[in-house]
Amino acid sequence: MSGTETAPSAMTGAAESARREAAVEMRRIAIAAGDAIMPYFRGEASPDAEAKADGSPVTAADHAADKVIVDGLRALYPDAPIVTEEQAETQAHDPGDFFFLVDPLDGTKEFISGSGEFTVNIALIEQGAPRIGVVYAPAMGRLFWTPDPDFAVEERIDENGEATLERQLWVADANNAALRVVASKSHRDPATDAYISRYRTASAQSAGSSLKFCLLACGEADLYPRLGPTMAWDTAAAHAVLRAAGGAVCALSADGQVGAPLRYGPGAMLPKDEDAPAPAPTGRSAYANPFFVAYAPSVELR
Repeated sequence: MSGTETAPSAMTGAAESARREAAVEMRRIAIAAGDAIMPYFRGEASPDAEAKADGSPVTAADHAADKVIVDGLRALYPDAPIVTEEQAETQAHDPGDFFFLVDPLDGTKEFISGSGEFTVNIALIEQGAPRIGVVYAPAMGRLFWTPDPDFAVEERIDENGEATLERQLWVADANNAALRVVASKSHRDPATDAYISRYRTASAQSAGSSLKFCLLACGEADLYPRLGPTMAWDTAAAHAVLRAAGGAVCALSADGQVGAPLRYGPGAMLPKDEDAPAPAPTGRSAYANPFFVAYAPSVELR
């Protein structure tokens, strides 16, 4: 594709081919960003970790991956808004109904600790919904993406960069008497544990970064609740993958009331009626998510 091809702002229902082409390019760029991260992960370059204003860590690997992604997207879609975690100025204005949403390295704590459970995340947002998503875990060689909005696959990427199609993704038919729950590895909290206690569970596992959504998309878990702060770029790409695999992500109030599907962009999660659960009051950004629950539709939510 060239820089003059159809921009996401022109991707209507009559331009499905443009959306599919964007998905292919997002996949390619995510792999390139993973390649930029891996020298830091292997110790071939210093990650130079430091704390951001909110206390969360950021490294040279985050910035390297961010540059690869933003430069790649801008070369193809010079007029398309890009909102990325690592560039505050991209978060200052409403990007409109069509934009890219990027987390160049989700799971920085896992990355710093030497765990491979970190991911590159690129999403295409259309009218508040995550339509296309790519989640790449370069240290694990696992790539999850949506060739189109209703089709999700996993690929394996070997050390030489060769890709092999692993499988089409689809959520499991959950056993509500023995649910498989996944929760955050670095941010597990009592509120989440209390919500999980409502269910009859067979197993509870922890996972880092956006991989938790992908475990649901793969049919390896049934339920992922998050009653703690997250940002839109943490979830959008994996939300797209889970949605394409038949799953859902909905807002969740502090007392466990399930609301509307999670949406993205400034003001996108404002409640539509008085009974809808309001966003969690993090006060950090217009891109702060409400609490949420990700699940296979066969799960009986409580």
